[in-house]
Amino acid sequence: MASSTWQKSSFSGATDNCVELRTECGLVELRESDDADVIVRTASVSFATFLDAAKAGEFDHHADSAT
Repeated sequence: MASSTWQKSSFSGATDNCVELRTECGLVELRESDDADVIVRTASVSFATFLDAAKAGEFDHHADSAT
């Protein structure tokens, strides 16, 4: 898998504070643009599993400010 450039989240709009991701050496890498030195790396299968769970609402309770 060839390396790629960082892809900005479409939810970020025109701001520079956003989540970005790319593939690098067979891994998926994620970072926040305002703290670009911190990069989370995971296997593409693990990332796909996470996305499926997020789409299903499995982590929605973490976004609730009351908890």
